[in-house]
Amino acid sequence: MNKRVVITGMGIWSCLGTDLETVKTSLYEGKSGIGLQPERLAYGYRSGLTGIVETPVITKQMLDRHTRAGMSEEAQYAYMASRQAFTQAGIDEAYLLQNEVGCIFGNDSSAKPVIEASKIMDEKHDSAMLGYGLIFQSMNSTVNMNLSTIFHLRGINFTISAACASGSHSIGMGYMLIKQGLQEMILCGGAQETNYYSMASFDALNAFSIRMNEPTKASRPFDRDRDGLIPSGGAAALLLEDYDHAVARGAHILAEVTGYGFSSNGCGISQPSDGGCIIAMQRAMNDAGVTPDDIHYINAHATSTLQGDMYEAIALTRLFEGKRAWISSTKSMTGHECWMAGASEVVYSVIMMQNNFVAPNINFENPDEYSAKLNIAKSRIDTNVDIVLSNSFGFGGTNSALVFKNYKE
Repeated sequence: MNKRVVITGMGIWSCLGTDLETVKTSLYEGKSGIGLQPERLAYGYRSGLTGIVETPVITKQMLDRHTRAGMSEEAQYAYMASRQAFTQAGIDEAYLLQNEVGCIFGNDSSAKPVIEASKIMDEKHDSAMLGYGLIFQSMNSTVNMNLSTIFHLRGINFTISAACASGSHSIGMGYMLIKQGLQEMILCGGAQETNYYSMASFDALNAFSIRMNEPTKASRPFDRDRDGLIPSGGAAALLLEDYDHAVARGAHILAEVTGYGFSSNGCGISQPSDGGCIIAMQRAMNDAGVTPDDIHYINAHATSTLQGDMYEAIALTRLFEGKRAWISSTKSMTGHECWMAGASEVVYSVIMMQNNFVAPNINFENPDEYSAKLNIAKSRIDTNVDIVLSNSFGFGGTNSALVFKNYKE
């Protein structure tokens, strides 16, 4: 089997907006979603910077109380994004009840319910006080178990936990299963909690920017003066579908996934590797049957950390120096959306494809010796974007790269 895999629906819930149209405007205008959250500083964080993500309002008309009780913060984000994706794809409840649809989401933590449960036990010393929902909120598979239950999904169902490459790997796995003819339709994506409990250990590593007097200028991927990443989150959902199946049901096709590449660095647990990046990118391009000359745009992983951006810049220079591909990191506007980033950045890139622009790498004012040779979009570029490479890398040396192209009938 070597079936074509297309995207027929997308949804987004992020600091750039909670619908595709708002997010498009933010990307087009280079509008940052980063702000200062004083509660983080009061809790003991070194940095109070974060992506400001709207809290979903899920009413009893949408879901019953019993269902809502088992939903973690990130599951709520994913539910809102998935509703959008199914709606755009023209998939209603009747279809879901009559057809097999899978679910693969990236998620690598659910800190808040674990801490809340621990506090109750420390105070009450009675597990009966924990109630019904915390077990379903606290498991790493909280997103998948909630989405599969709510939407009656009866196909493949598991969670990808691969640090900051989780969302990208979820799309890659969905792509491979459909390509092999094992599934016709899979809901893929990534979700990331934004509560301050979830990121304290990151802050302990001095990984976050402390440019708190200028929140919207704090995330500076590839810039010489970057001083750390900004945590962010939300959820992104994409409906992947077998091409023939999509055509048969008259679906509007947004883009085609053509390549997936992966690798592991095999070195220090937090050590990036230009070699690992290159292997994942080259494998994705080989799978897609394209070369560096064919790529129009690269959505870089670049998180605004000193080492991570440096190694990715070295890898990108080795493959793309002198090529036409524009490069930007949308994390300059969103901050690092962690477990969802690999999925949200596909959504952002498809939006660019559909609207003929490359979103800017804002706050890129002074290149360093590693980024100086890169074709970085300092401001928005109005141009056709037909073939995209999207990078996602994570702790433990996990690397993922996706190639997708604009769909033209």
